[in-house]
Amino acid sequence: MLLHNATLATMEPGAPYGLVRDGAVVIESETILWAGAAAELPEAHRQHERHDLGGRLVTPGLIDCHTHIVHGGDRAREFEMRLEGASYEEVARAGGGIVSTVRATREATEEGLLASALPRVDALIAEGVTAIEVKSGYGLDIETELAMLRTARRIAAARPIRVRTSFLGAHAVPPEYTGRPDAYIDEVCLPALDATHAEGLADAVDGFCEGIAFTPDQIARVFDRARALGLPVKLHAEQLSNLGGARLAAQYGALSADHLEYADAGDAQAMAGAGTVAVILPGAFYTLRETQLPPIDAFRAAGVPMALATDCNPGSSPLSSLLLTMNMGATLFRLTPEESLRGTTTHAARALGLTDAGAIRAGLRADLAIWDVATPAELAYRIGFNPLWKRIFGGRL
Repeated sequence: MLLHNATLATMEPGAPYGLVRDGAVVIESETILWAGAAAELPEAHRQHERHDLGGRLVTPGLIDCHTHIVHGGDRAREFEMRLEGASYEEVARAGGGIVSTVRATREATEEGLLASALPRVDALIAEGVTAIEVKSGYGLDIETELAMLRTARRIAAARPIRVRTSFLGAHAVPPEYTGRPDAYIDEVCLPALDATHAEGLADAVDGFCEGIAFTPDQIARVFDRARALGLPVKLHAEQLSNLGGARLAAQYGALSADHLEYADAGDAQAMAGAGTVAVILPGAFYTLRETQLPPIDAFRAAGVPMALATDCNPGSSPLSSLLLTMNMGATLFRLTPEESLRGTTTHAARALGLTDAGAIRAGLRADLAIWDVATPAELAYRIGFNPLWKRIFGGRL
């Protein structure tokens, strides 16, 4: 397949967005064979099946690198409670929050979990998304954690999208372990992680380091087990306070530290040294009406790559639009449109440990999005408008 008469946002170094005007892309099977200026197209590639894109913009397929898209039930009532004055922490301590979703998820079947997740996945696919991350963490018992991850794996069989899974057993303390978080880690979380690994259900291990969840020492025990199993780690860190989660993530060479509203310049330096991606989640910031901004300037100064993700979940970020996430990253956190696009392509791929995605380059997977826009900035500029024209997944238009 030869795509031509296109503007390419390759996301390669050099020009802003790695922009190539009057560009062309050659695809063979699932792989990009060649990409660049059409005038430089090798003669050997000129005879492929041609697709004239009419000057449209081509970007790498978008990547949503932080979601909780598999879950039971909803938390619309808690949304009302917060609007009536209750804080996120107050809702959680009253038995709501994550724990309320745990109840609904435990009651759901795997078929039910899949059926409820697919419409949210379809919404992302319709916006040019070609890869997503899906976490467990709403089971908080061995059986349901495994069921969530099995469901996540099934998404990739049911839809044309790549799925990376993260075991998030250290997400919250379930009601039956109230006041006994260490016992929960010993008796449920670590055995569930072992069972998850035995079934090959997890690509990474995550945790929630926060006053309403787990301490750095407790998370470290989970990360030690992940390291022993050969699994990379990532962490929900510094969302509501600074407990040292970002530095803990850096200490373990985490793929990413996520949220980070209360991170500081020292955290940024530690993450930069470890190569840990900062995953920025404006949906939760917006939904919870937070006022503490993540230290974007500190991340820039330290050279920390910043990804953007929906954090799609039923409580703090019921968001299933990555395009809106890009706009929110720009308007709420002052990311540039280029940073927003890098945050949903190149840096999002890095946050998931994907080395074959996130740019338009020979040798990478042919996962692309084709847009009816004049410039890449338009993807972060518009609100509630989807300019996707076509999506290419694994070389298929």
